[in-house]
Amino acid sequence: MRRAQDIIGLPVISIGTGKQLGTAKDVLIDKDWNVQGVLLDSKHWFGSSRHIGWDDVVSVGSDAVTVKEEGVVRELDDHTAGTLLSLNGEFKLKGLPVITEAGDQLGYVEDVYFAKQLDKKIVGYELSGGLIDDLKEGRKWLPSSEEAKIGEDAVIVPLHCVVQETPSFEEIG
Repeated sequence: MRRAQDIIGLPVISIGTGKQLGTAKDVLIDKDWNVQGVLLDSKHWFGSSRHIGWDDVVSVGSDAVTVKEEGVVRELDDHTAGTLLSLNGEFKLKGLPVITEAGDQLGYVEDVYFAKQLDKKIVGYELSGGLIDDLKEGRKWLPSSEEAKIGEDAVIVPLHCVVQETPSFEEIG
């Protein structure tokens, strides 16, 4: 299993040429909880946003993200950008409260997890209860639910969702 935060800051390397194409700035997620791509850092102050589609990623290692060739880097158009969220960007997921349909807050999204095999589906969320709770009890884990909805100001989850202790990477794959 891989955390989205583990990708941010990694160089993106073409395995065809060995050239660094940029640095992973963020992870792009759609409203159905699927990873859609990796946002790259901008090489220029006023340059357009560039990204790599998740289907073009060959591997995510501990030291780099690899892609097959340089041609997979694309500009992120306004339409596509408007339909995606990112962990830290303008339409960010990190920091959104997670609230049950009954109105109980479970915590705040701190990170998302996806399968190590580069599966697109988000398998769970790391939740923070705030600095004091995180220090006293640690962060919590919430397995993903098909019924979870990403709203403008909150993530809404069904009543049956229950936070758990954060499992080890081996436990969830």
